[in-house]
Amino acid sequence: MRSTLLAAGAMTLAATFGTTAAQAEEKTVYLAAYGGSTETLFKEVIIPKWEAKTGAKVVYVSGNSTDTLAKLRAQEGAQEIDIAFIDDGPMTQAINFGYCDTVKEDSFAELYEAARMPQNKAIGIGIVATGLAYNAEMFAANGWEAPSSWADLADPKFKGKVAIPPITNGYGLHALIMAAKLNGGGETNIEPGFEAFQNEIDQNVLVYEPSSGKMSELFQNGEIALSVWGSGRLKSLADTGFPGAFAYPKEGAVNLLIAACPVVDSDVPELAQDFLQFMVSAEMQQYFAVEKGWGPVNKNTELTAEQIGALPVGPERVDTLVNIDYTLVNEQRGAWTQKWTRQIER
Repeated sequence: MRSTLLAAGAMTLAATFGTTAAQAEEKTVYLAAYGGSTETLFKEVIIPKWEAKTGAKVVYVSGNSTDTLAKLRAQEGAQEIDIAFIDDGPMTQAINFGYCDTVKEDSFAELYEAARMPQNKAIGIGIVATGLAYNAEMFAANGWEAPSSWADLADPKFKGKVAIPPITNGYGLHALIMAAKLNGGGETNIEPGFEAFQNEIDQNVLVYEPSSGKMSELFQNGEIALSVWGSGRLKSLADTGFPGAFAYPKEGAVNLLIAACPVVDSDVPELAQDFLQFMVSAEMQQYFAVEKGWGPVNKNTELTAEQIGALPVGPERVDTLVNIDYTLVNEQRGAWTQKWTRQIER
């Protein structure tokens, strides 16, 4: 897929999104976003296309969500970043701290409602579903049916064959919250989730693994059959030829929104808004889906059945995703992490 799309990325983009090269006047947009393959995609495709369209320049500031939030805090009152690219949990913090400006309403015109963040202070760039990833070949060999519920994590037949990230990782946090929801709790009452992990799920867990690279190795080495993971991560593993599959639990997979916001007091606010609108265009959304495994937020994005795979694409998947109240979660996450360390991952 990469060779086809990246080759196309080198071609001149004829579409227009409102900002012209003359208007840009050699101005520079500072974009803080993820490193690794995300940085490669931006530098090889997304940024060159937008620069050719506007005549403006983009300086890429690489870092994970925690890094970018820390930069915003350090630069409070004198922000150097124009666009911040952050996962939805820490993005909620950035919004509550007042670092994000309002996204223009017309940017949401073609998007799923799931792409909106509180007060329209950030916009979804891609959707990742947190659900159940599994080794389809191992399941078939053992005569196991495909997982269909978050409750399957506690099934005794998976003893020692499950890996779950810790709750310092978004996937692990989602697993804890869904365990709570299944047992009468949720963001406002997480205790049922801790009880489910301690008394039912933990006995099946081989390791609480935060690294996606290590999680892939656990699958490839046949050490695990089942994990709580993201749809995009599973797609990347399956693209290597591994017989991985992804299940959307009947109670709902969790929405992990890859989001971006225009930073307050930007020197180039119109260009920042234009770049955001450019990233959610149907064409750019195709790149994010195929190259990164992010479900498109734009309803008009065209993908083949092969490209869709397990990605959260279409209303039948997107509209059933469970949305987490991160305002509540962020207030309690420190205490939850301490309890997790004492009681679960000890």
